[in-house]
Amino acid sequence: MKFEETYLNDNILDALYDMHFDEMTPIQERCIPEILDGYDVLGVAQTGTGKTAAYLLPILSMLDDGGYPKDAINCVVMSPTRELAQQIDQAMQGFGYYLDDVSSVAVYGGNDGGRYDQELKGMRLGADVLIATPGRLLSHLKVGNLDLSRCSFFVLDEADRMLDMGFIDDIMKIVNELPNDCQRVMFSATMPPKIRELAVALLHDPVEIKIAVSKPAEKIRQSAYVCYDPQKLKIIDHIFRQGDLKRVIIFSGKKEKVKEITRNLKKMKINCDQMHSDLSQQERDDVMYRFKAGQTDVLVATDIVARGIDIDDIRTVINYDVPHDAEDYVHRIGRTARADRDGEAFTFISEADIYRFQQIEHFLGKEVEKIPLPEGLGEAPEYTKREKKRSNTRRHGRWHSKGNGKNNQAKSQGEGKKRHRNRHKSNPQQ
Repeated sequence: MKFEETYLNDNILDALYDMHFDEMTPIQERCIPEILDGYDVLGVAQTGTGKTAAYLLPILSMLDDGGYPKDAINCVVMSPTRELAQQIDQAMQGFGYYLDDVSSVAVYGGNDGGRYDQELKGMRLGADVLIATPGRLLSHLKVGNLDLSRCSFFVLDEADRMLDMGFIDDIMKIVNELPNDCQRVMFSATMPPKIRELAVALLHDPVEIKIAVSKPAEKIRQSAYVCYDPQKLKIIDHIFRQGDLKRVIIFSGKKEKVKEITRNLKKMKINCDQMHSDLSQQERDDVMYRFKAGQTDVLVATDIVARGIDIDDIRTVINYDVPHDAEDYVHRIGRTARADRDGEAFTFISEADIYRFQQIEHFLGKEVEKIPLPEGLGEAPEYTKREKKRSNTRRHGRWHSKGNGKNNQAKSQGEGKKRHRNRHKSNPQQ
């Protein structure tokens, strides 16, 4: 489906034409009409599917059509990290190129006083779109720097990362400042029970749109070592001795493990750096700059880098531990083999992680090659079938499922349509 087949306004379509955007991705094709029609939306889609455009384009189109207060924050887009907030802001500048009357401001931590003053000015003037990280936005709310009582749109991007990073309480404090009729959109790459609970609390009778997780690119050579934890560093040493160790990311699910790995790699004289949530924003910026510039060969990171960060020339990804699910696995190894390059991904499977990796293989539809341990490392655990323990997890809420990708013909023509058109219109007398 082409963008011009929607009722996005002409200014948005002109910007998309200039950017050579023609065909919509599946998540855009299914989200844009629903958001334009005023429905709350729960989108389940991985990074790289075009979800930023899926929510920004319809919201910007509606804002440009007019009728929203000029002195209010009309849309809030929440991002879990500064890096993703910056990328959303960059997308906003492109999509909004012809929108002379739609303004935006990005609000995130780790800035100097000048940046803070710029944020404050933008909010007080009533920026139409506020792109923010939770901590920074909450700090502005606490000191009375902004008012969200007339906000018409709220977007929660990468909700599962928000959950992982401990931001959910902050998010709910922000949501409590929104008016009840604010249209709300929530995106998550995965849908664990806690995210469904959040969606029930946040969204009003949402349309659920789920895009299946894509398989990893065929160009990624996937392989694994079945091993005990004490053998992992020696395997890394073996891998690095076999080839070029430049442009490598090593992922671990826990920041304490990231710190430990980094210490050990430095003892091995490997030019490495670490990325995790304990670093200050300035430290994180410096780490990413050095790695992108090629000053650092190996980056050891938590999943904070697995999503939303564009680094095109990663040659090797090493999963020091098995990710929690197939989606996380795809995100991690998807950092390599980008922009028509080849890449390889190694996963270290400890005895406790065997069942989890078998579930990932089931999703992939194939068995990942198991490489024998390097000579001298001893025996490996046996890679045998393991049974999963029973779970008592309950599901919550009710949904308008959009899983089959077809339009819901049962939805009445007028019900809920263009709900936004009558919300928060500016009063000519004001």
